[in-house]
Amino acid sequence: MLLTELLSDSRFKPMTEIENPNKELKGVYCCDLLSWVMSHAKQGDAWITVQTHMNIVAIASLLEIGCIIIPEGIEIDADTIEKANEENILIISTQLNSYEIFKKLYQAGL
Repeated sequence: MLLTELLSDSRFKPMTEIENPNKELKGVYCCDLLSWVMSHAKQGDAWITVQTHMNIVAIASLLEIGCIIIPEGIEIDADTIEKANEENILIISTQLNSYEIFKKLYQAGL
């Protein structure tokens, strides 16, 4: 699934600059325990998390995560958005819950 396909759904709003709209998402991972994400998420994954502090950007950058998806309209720290723009990490916000996000991504072939 390409990022453009995900972002064509108006329920998914990019909160940071989109460096590569044709980036391929290769999988999906959902977890809020950062040390667990570091040891289990894979390059190209769409990462679903309720965490919004700057450390998510560091992990996403380290693992070359495809994007970070913040569910349920959770407010994202301004510092996190600024750091994500610096690191070219796409953060997406949605009102959907984690299950609904998974369902959407599964139906798209992930």
